[in-house]
Amino acid sequence: MVMKDFLIFRIHGVMASWGDIAVGEFRPTFDHPSKSAIMGMVAAALGIHRDEEERLRELGAGYRMAVRIDEPGILLRDYHTAQVPSSGKGRNKRSFPTRRAEISVPKEDLNTILSSRDYHCDAVYTICLWSNGPTPPYPLADLKEHLEHPAFTLYLGRKSCPLSLPLQPQIIQGESLAVALSTVAFNDAPFIASLTTTRDTRIFWEGDADIGLSSVHTVQRRDDSLSRKRWQFGNRLEHFATMKKHAGM
Repeated sequence: MVMKDFLIFRIHGVMASWGDIAVGEFRPTFDHPSKSAIMGMVAAALGIHRDEEERLRELGAGYRMAVRIDEPGILLRDYHTAQVPSSGKGRNKRSFPTRRAEISVPKEDLNTILSSRDYHCDAVYTICLWSNGPTPPYPLADLKEHLEHPAFTLYLGRKSCPLSLPLQPQIIQGESLAVALSTVAFNDAPFIASLTTTRDTRIFWEGDADIGLSSVHTVQRRDDSLSRKRWQFGNRLEHFATMKKHAGM
């Protein structure tokens, strides 16, 4: 059996938000991290800026991703207000490059918009990345080092959602994704054990559907980042199944 390298790390936060398709004033969250959010986190660790779209596309295409939900957390819905300037119409239409520019207009030109935003509180996820091809943009060892010492601040979907624990990235060798996830252990186990329940966990992954788990299902998810500047996303296939918990989880 050929052994494969997997980069595995754990994320936990008091709040996390994984943007689902949003219409109107409602901003929902998916129940587990999107690929765009995780690769955005990795890009921030590497020091890649949002306007470096070619580097961002290479990063997203260079790796497969899996997510194990160790604890889904509690859903929180926040009633949110924000001040925004009038955009104008026709020749008078305006655009603002930054949030600071938006709120720098005269106060009488600001409007209040209302929305509701969903978060997961005290959720715990184990993330796994592996190369999608023989020559990924960065070796997994480089990603591990930058996740330990990130260039930019990392957050969980929204800037208001910082990390609560170190990521503890590890490179694990395994015959399959399921074996690697069953092998990894983190030194925050007592704290995580106080959050997690005894039920089985769900795992979501890309690529080969056969990783040694039964009752595998496949869905289409629109979270493959095409353009960070234009907030455009493409579809990708994601498999999911139930996985037995073990003592190190």
